[in-house]
Amino acid sequence: MEIFRCGAGTVHVGDDGAVEQVVHPDGRRVLLDDGPVHDSLHAWGKGFVITDRGSHRFDSPAMVRWRQTGIDLLYQFGELELRVGRRFGDQWTETYELRNTAADPVEIGALAISTPYRDVYTSSRESLTGAVHAHVWTGGADAWVWAVPMDGSGPGLGLQLKEGELWAYSIESREPGTSSNVRGHIYLHVTDHARAPHAMGGQPAVSLAPGQSYRWTWQLAWYDDLPAFHADREPLINADQLAAEVGETIQLAGAGPSEVSSDEPGVMYVDATDGKRAARIAVLFHQPLQEIAERRVRFVLDRQRRPELADSRRYAFVPYDNDSGLTVLSSAWRDWSDARERIGMALLLQEVRARGWGDRAELDEALAGYEQFVREHLVDADGTVHDDSIHKTAVRLYNFPWFARFLLGQGDRAGATRILNRYYELGGDHFLAFDLGPLLSELGLRDHLVRHARTFIEYGDELPPHEVNYEQSMVAPLLELLVAAYRTAPDEIDGAELSRRLPWLTAFAADQPDVRLRHVPIRHWDGYWFGRLRLWGDVFPHYWSVLSAAVYAGWPRELVDTEQAAWLDAAADAILRANLANFAADGSATCAFVYPSCVNGQPAHVADPLANDQDWALVYAIRHSDGPS
Repeated sequence: MEIFRCGAGTVHVGDDGAVEQVVHPDGRRVLLDDGPVHDSLHAWGKGFVITDRGSHRFDSPAMVRWRQTGIDLLYQFGELELRVGRRFGDQWTETYELRNTAADPVEIGALAISTPYRDVYTSSRESLTGAVHAHVWTGGADAWVWAVPMDGSGPGLGLQLKEGELWAYSIESREPGTSSNVRGHIYLHVTDHARAPHAMGGQPAVSLAPGQSYRWTWQLAWYDDLPAFHADREPLINADQLAAEVGETIQLAGAGPSEVSSDEPGVMYVDATDGKRAARIAVLFHQPLQEIAERRVRFVLDRQRRPELADSRRYAFVPYDNDSGLTVLSSAWRDWSDARERIGMALLLQEVRARGWGDRAELDEALAGYEQFVREHLVDADGTVHDDSIHKTAVRLYNFPWFARFLLGQGDRAGATRILNRYYELGGDHFLAFDLGPLLSELGLRDHLVRHARTFIEYGDELPPHEVNYEQSMVAPLLELLVAAYRTAPDEIDGAELSRRLPWLTAFAADQPDVRLRHVPIRHWDGYWFGRLRLWGDVFPHYWSVLSAAVYAGWPRELVDTEQAAWLDAAADAILRANLANFAADGSATCAFVYPSCVNGQPAHVADPLANDQDWALVYAIRHSDGPS
């Protein structure tokens, strides 16, 4: 193994020429180590190609030439050869050149390089001190990756494309055995046309004549923060705003059109070229929030209940398969049950009713029926919330504030208080359920609020594991709790404790020029647990990204300067609008848009056909209606 300098960090190159590890200037490791998830077969720089004349993975080079400043490699497979040059110093530069050595043309349907970033959740402390979030953008010539320590500290490692185009990324090594705590191996693609031609606005096929080559170069360096990284780039196309109502105009910058508009709702791809290279961004035009919410409520009332049942379970809200037109029977798979996150549909009805939208009498009737179901099947007299109408011996603490919020919306303040008191009797002080801070404040439960906040301040960066060891939906509820406690008892909760933890949350997202990605935190398992396709892999946007928006919108402005406050407002608005992409004009919806081109070779970049739990996005959008309009 040879160790080369990359600015203030180092790059460790194995005997076979692949990159084994990158060491951050502070000593943390940026790439995966060998172990149950990672092995040398997935090392940085190895990969695969799919062509019309055969498919190959490349691993052992036919030639290795060490140099003082780097290494040159030659891979040979089929009738192709791949030359790789790595150079190190203040920056780390890699050039790849794929050449057709055959006498006939060859079409490249997929060409991918492994970049195994250490994007894993072993524990909160190990994540915050020893792992990175890898934020990927494969927008053609403007492609980049930002790998930032999970605690949000600098510097981060920025990869920017200098030559050629990258149009997709895929994920490998996602299995039930790795579950939700490992993002998987990230592969960067020149194209993934052979497997997912539709992905990310369309994948090009690369044709090579005899003797012809395709070449691309990327450069990596350390940057203090994301703005410093972007200051070193010159994108072909960009936009400050990526979402607007239908009929409005989005202003663009760069080599493409100066503005774009649409009278039809949906995601739109906008291309640009300088005559040599091409790039692309993705924007969203959406209907007004009231129209989206009312159509969604109509769909839920018509299709996402079970009128065939004889008892009050007929009023419960359940998942719905948009392909078959059937509701889904959960059996033992509790993320398809008649409770848990599905209560978001009931809360949506309450929010719509509270705004005077929809048919008041119909909403009242539906909510009264749902309340009957809740009291008969889910909530005991002592405030215990059962997991669903079948599993009445299981207790899941996440459920408690949601059902407390519902009863409060039905006018039962005492019932909501009982549920939260029971939550704390069952150990809630050591658990980060959602919406706790605002709910405790609204109910005047000051002792619970301040005690809970103090408990988690004492935990520091060693948070108790939840259903995932560490995730955005632990940090956002933590900050929401601390903000509420700070507002309630500023003399007892130090604002510095909030400020210290805010970068933990912002580090989960970056600002890629795709409406599904910008400011939307990484979540990479929900398609498996909640969707019908059961796909692992990045879900963008996932509806619980709205938890980050709620934190940003409610952040005490005295703790930030004017520039930071403007960023928080913009990020909150971007997240809330991004989630509107998951609702169709007819009121149907998807619980998970799995973003990568493929996951474990399965074509993705697809909206799961199941409407399940995504309605929380509308609940939060309505609550924060100064965002989407």
